[in-house]
Amino acid sequence: MKLFNFYKNTFKHGIHPPEFKDDTKDLPIKQFSFSPVFILPMEQHIGGPSELLVNEGQEVDRGQMIAKASGFMSVPVHAPVSGVIRKITKVPTVSGKMVTGVYLEAFPYSGQEVREGIPIHPQDATKEQILNAIQQAGIVGLGGAAFPTHVKLKVPEDKQCDILLLNGVECEPYLTTDHRVMLEQSDDVFMGIRYLLKATGAKKCIIGIEANKQNAADHLEKNIPEDLPVEVRVVPVKYPQGAEKMLITSVLDIEVPSGGLPIDVGVVVVNIATSAEIGRLLPHGLGIQERVVTITGPGVKKKGNYLIPIGTPIRYVLEEVGVSDQISEVYLGGPMMGVAISNLDIPVVKGTSGIVVYTNKDVPDVKREFPCIKCGSCVDACPISLNPSKMGLLSRVKAYDEMVSDCNLMDCFECGSCSYVCPSNIPLVQRFRIAKSIVRKRKAKAHA
Repeated sequence: MKLFNFYKNTFKHGIHPPEFKDDTKDLPIKQFSFSPVFILPMEQHIGGPSELLVNEGQEVDRGQMIAKASGFMSVPVHAPVSGVIRKITKVPTVSGKMVTGVYLEAFPYSGQEVREGIPIHPQDATKEQILNAIQQAGIVGLGGAAFPTHVKLKVPEDKQCDILLLNGVECEPYLTTDHRVMLEQSDDVFMGIRYLLKATGAKKCIIGIEANKQNAADHLEKNIPEDLPVEVRVVPVKYPQGAEKMLITSVLDIEVPSGGLPIDVGVVVVNIATSAEIGRLLPHGLGIQERVVTITGPGVKKKGNYLIPIGTPIRYVLEEVGVSDQISEVYLGGPMMGVAISNLDIPVVKGTSGIVVYTNKDVPDVKREFPCIKCGSCVDACPISLNPSKMGLLSRVKAYDEMVSDCNLMDCFECGSCSYVCPSNIPLVQRFRIAKSIVRKRKAKAHA
């Protein structure tokens, strides 16, 4: 397959960090073992927390809904194993916040079969029925953001979706989850597309893939069903091409306006693994209980791509794959947009795409921060042409309102490119993340 406008079609700026994908990109997905105990937070997604349907001491079956959606901007939680609810209490999360959740003890001798639910078929179902089925399956964006998928797919009445854009870029270093899904679960991907086209009303689907996954692009193009309006487009390797707005620019040569959403230009973007999950679950009426996670990094002994039950404690995962005695940092997600965790007793959740482990020798001592030298490296790197240098200076004096009004702070999607290239070691993206959080809190308080 020829590369689609390889040298021309990409977004402006961006960076090229080392990929570190070779250790796992050719390793097939393997089923992970079941932990004796699972931790299930009720806040695994953007939006309202799930509402518990179970009590302490209650036995549950694998796949059973144990918490319902609390509203439209919410999704249910399903039991990843058959077992008993041992405790309902506050549980730790990646943010450090303690939230309501359950400790589920697995039955040690259960076969862990999942009972079939009520199937829904794309050719017979209405848009509303598909959206409801996606919500009831507990499906969120599996690329990391964990935004409820049914909310993204509900096109406003004054908008129209012309193109469904599947995101198979996976530009984050180390991660190969989507790569393996495209190679091994293509039937599910295409089945998911059928539901997505019906739900959005789009007439065409385009799958965007970076050139370092050419085998996946070839595999998908070779297996496109004759009755599906699907096209595969390969784009150059560049970070952060997996961001929605950047991918739209690269693949469609369309720019989403500042403060706008993809639907404003007639596009809905869905992660490729999310499509595969929809295609796997809805024909059987099932809820999401597990997901593919890349476990890698210099500190991991048995690197790979694993199908891991949601709720599996990170500590158990690391014990099973084996890690170095000199662990320094553990990231959920990749090193660019992922989060370094401080507690190994937090669980794998729906948005966990990777676990990256570093040793002491891989993580340098904390570098001294120097004043900004106005070199412009961060400006050249920013994919949406913001001025990180100016915003960094404003953040030091807590001029958050000026960051919003003068520098379009809220357009920043925290890709980390500015921090990566800064020669003065200024933690720019961390400061922007704090600033955005403060701005949101002020706005919420003002409208309370």
